[in-house]
Amino acid sequence: MSVKKELSIAHQIISILGMDDLTYTHVSCRSDFDHFFISPFGLLYEEVNEENLVNLSLDGEVSEDSDYKIFSPTGLLVHSAIYKTRSDINSVIHLHTNATIAVSVMKSGLLPLSQHALHFYDKVSYHDYDSMLLDEKTQAKKIADDLGKNNVMFLRNHGFITCGKTVQEALFYAYHLERASVIQTMVLQSVEDYILPNETICKKACDDLLSFESDLGRRDWDAWVRKINRMKNK
Repeated sequence: MSVKKELSIAHQIISILGMDDLTYTHVSCRSDFDHFFISPFGLLYEEVNEENLVNLSLDGEVSEDSDYKIFSPTGLLVHSAIYKTRSDINSVIHLHTNATIAVSVMKSGLLPLSQHALHFYDKVSYHDYDSMLLDEKTQAKKIADDLGKNNVMFLRNHGFITCGKTVQEALFYAYHLERASVIQTMVLQSVEDYILPNETICKKACDDLLSFESDLGRRDWDAWVRKINRMKNK
């Protein structure tokens, strides 16, 4: 399956999961080392397909083979900054959901309250809110610097970023981060005290969860693709 096809399917999956936010977020995949595909600015996720993806250089030049030329300027800065500094990353997802925004504003950040959250134990970065991302030299560089070596970052008061060697891996993190955030907001609404596993168990669970399968996210991805095909055939 081509990278363009996988990226278009990722948009459909995010739409089905209800994790999109009209036209305000963006998902990308490298098309080669110096270029990446991203959705055109103004389309809903359910409208994204192989034909309308924009192929951008890391400096924002649109490839001649792109039918659509309009892209989000903030999307360019976020994704290119990460690709320029992390050669191991081939896909970047930036979303803002209610639950992840709620966790992003908590001083504690993501807590190890659930198995979903333990995927990220001691592997989450945080980026302080700095208005809209419009400045490459200061804001975009800070995004990449704050991400560091992690693949997951909360943008305070804003949303989150997940990254992966593949779009399947980036989507795997996005799904589990959303579930972890939903659970955390539910727990913290309770009047009961909550239970946290000890540090040893948290570290072991994180290692187990991330090494359970070699191609992280592929099994879930295949299940989502089957679901999309069934929906199309109805």
